[in-house]
Amino acid sequence: MTLETTDIVFVIIGFLSEIVGTMAGFGSSTIYLPLASYFFDFKTALVLVAIYHFFGNISRIAFFNHALDKKILLLFGIPSFLLSLIGATLVGELSQTFLKFVLGLFLIVISFTFLLNPKITFPTNGKSLVSGGAISGFITGLVGTGGALRAAFLTGLKIEKEKYIATTAVIALGTDATRIPSYLSAGYLSEQYVYLTPILFAVAVIGSYVGKKIVTKIDQDKFKKTVLIAIILVSAKFIIDGLTEFLI
Repeated sequence: MTLETTDIVFVIIGFLSEIVGTMAGFGSSTIYLPLASYFFDFKTALVLVAIYHFFGNISRIAFFNHALDKKILLLFGIPSFLLSLIGATLVGELSQTFLKFVLGLFLIVISFTFLLNPKITFPTNGKSLVSGGAISGFITGLVGTGGALRAAFLTGLKIEKEKYIATTAVIALGTDATRIPSYLSAGYLSEQYVYLTPILFAVAVIGSYVGKKIVTKIDQDKFKKTVLIAIILVSAKFIIDGLTEFLI
C-alpha cells in the first residue's frame, strides 16, 4: 500500500518522539498522542500510539538489557503495576482536573529541587524502592500517565542512565501489555490502518537506536539534567491541561 503524505508525517513525528522518549526514559506517547490526533480519530490515534509505545519499549529493553537491575525491577516494578490497577478503579471517584494540576505542581517542585541541588537523592534501600513504585503506580492508574512521576523517583535514586532507561522500559511495557488488548478488543484499530503497524515497529527500533547512541555520548550529570527538564516540560503540560479543564 502506498503511503500518503499524512502517513509519512505521522511516522516522522513518531521517530522523533521515540528518540526523545529513549533519551528521557519516558514521554514518547506524551508527545506523540496529541499530534497523532490531528491525523486520525482519537481512538485510532490512541491504539496506534500505544502499539508504537510497546514497540519502543521492547527496543529499549533490547538495547539496554545489559543494564537491567532485578532488584530495582522487582521492588519498584511490581508495586507500581499492582497499585496502578487499584488506582484505575478510582478514576471515576476523583477529579482528573485536580489530580493533573497537583501532580504537575509536585513534579515541578521535585525537579527544580534536584536541578538546584544535584546532591539530593532518595535512599536506594528496599523501602524507598517499594514506596516509590507504589506511589507512581497508583498515580499512573488515576491519571492515565505516569512516566514523568516514575522518572522523578528513579532519577532521585541516582542510578546509572542505562539502568534507569532499561528499568523504566520494562515497567512501561507491563502497562502497554495490559491496555493494548483492551483497545484491540474494543475495535479501536480498524483494518484500514493495520498496514501501519510494521512500519511503526521499524521506526520505533530505529528511533530507539538513535536515542541510545545519543545517550551513550552524554555524561551522567547531563543525562540527569535532560531527564529533569523533560519532567518539567511534561509537568507544565499537566498544569495547563488542569487549568484549561477547570476554566472550561
